Amino acid sequence: MNTLNNFSGLGHWLPRASLAATFLYHGFPKFMMAQGMADMMGMPVIAVYMLAMMEVGGAILILWGGLGPDWATRIAGLLMAVPMVGAIGMVHAQNGWNSVNMSPDMPGKGMEFQVLILAIALFFAVKGNGANEANA
Repeated sequence: MNTLNNFSGLGHWLPRASLAATFLYHGFPKFMMAQGMADMMGMPVIAVYMLAMMEVGGAILILWGGLGPDWATRIAGLLMAVPMVGAIGMVHAQNGWNSVNMSPDMPGKGMEFQVLILAIALFFAVKGNGANEANA
């Protein structure tokens, strides 16, 4: 266990990098398909562009925050939390919890993945770069 403890100060990079990758993967395409997504969701196209900016901006800030500024980590957590609350409320909560089972009676559109992302984003908003410490 002492060997693992030597790396505990780097552990924050696991959720940090995963969040950044997820938000970049889902954020960048929104810039190219903003009108189609706006039509599908029944929202103004400017809202889709704002959503894309929050997702990509949050991803960049969460990575930058890992290298230095605490405020970047906290702002990133808040920026990432907003789309997750929207996704849960507008799409996923009505489908229950399960987002894994893809059988015909369970289409896998539930909110468990989004709730996990929301919890991690809020963790970074609350802890900031305190999450970088070995005893966090």
